[in-house]
Amino acid sequence: MLSFTKMQGAGNDYVYINGFDIQVKDPETLAKRISDRHFGIGSDGLVLILPSETCDFQMRMFNANGTEAEMCGNASRCIGKYVYDHKMTSKLSVTLETKAGIKTLKLNIKDNTVSEVEVDMGSPVLNGLDIPVRLERDEVINYPLVINNDKFNITCVSMGNPHAIIYVDDVDSTNPATHGSIIENHPFFPKRTNVEFVQVVNRSLLKMRVWERGSGETLACGTGACATLVASVLNNVCERTATVRLLGGDLKIEWRENGHIYMTGPAVTVFEGEIEE
Repeated sequence: MLSFTKMQGAGNDYVYINGFDIQVKDPETLAKRISDRHFGIGSDGLVLILPSETCDFQMRMFNANGTEAEMCGNASRCIGKYVYDHKMTSKLSVTLETKAGIKTLKLNIKDNTVSEVEVDMGSPVLNGLDIPVRLERDEVINYPLVINNDKFNITCVSMGNPHAIIYVDDVDSTNPATHGSIIENHPFFPKRTNVEFVQVVNRSLLKMRVWERGSGETLACGTGACATLVASVLNNVCERTATVRLLGGDLKIEWRENGHIYMTGPAVTVFEGEIEE
C-alpha cells in the first residue's frame, strides 16, 4: 500500500508522498492515476517530498497529465506545513530545492501546526527567450498574440515556469477553457505556458482565473499569482503589494525592493490515506 496526504493551498490540491519513506518508481504514471477525480484520489497533481543534498528538503511536482513542472507555489507552502506538522523539522525557516531553484519558506504557527506560509519565490524572469517565448525582447509587455483571428494582449513572466497574463473586464464571466488550451500549446511558447485571466479591481486587488499547463483550470496557482502581480506592476495597473483573489482563496503577493517576489497564503491538510501501488 502507498501512504499519501491530500493537501490544498487556496484550493490548489495535490497528493503528497513522503519520499523519505517511500520510493515512487514511476511518478508520471502515478500522477495521472491518482489525479483522476472519478477513479483516483482526485487532485491537480502529485508532489514528492524528497531528501536534498543542498537544502532541507526537495520537491518534485507532476501535473495531472503526468508532466513534470519546475515549480508550484501552492505546493511549496503545503510542503512547509507537511514537514513541520509531521515533525520532520522544527525549523520555522525551511529551504526547499525545486527545479526552479532554491526557495525559502517561513512558517507561521498556530496551535502547534502550520497555518500559513510565506515563500520567497525569487526574482521574476522577464527576458523573452528566457521565459521562454519566441521573441527576442528584454520584456514582453502587452504583446499582441493573434490566434484564429482573435487577438490577445499578453504579458509574459517566468517564475521558474512560464506564464502569459491576459487582462479582461470581468473574470467571473470568463471561461479559461475556451482559449486556455489553445494559448498553452501555441508555438509562441516553446515549453507551453500557464495562462492567467486577470481583472483589475483596484491597485491593490486583482481577481484571477488560471489555466494551468498540464492540468487545465485550477482553483489557484501560486506562481501564476506572482507572475500576475509582476505583470500588473509592469503594466502600471497595480502597486508592488497586492491581494490576488483566486477561485480558491486569496494570496498576498509582494514585489520587494530586493527584486524578489514573496507569496503568503494558507496551507491545509485535507485527509490522509492509502492506495494500492
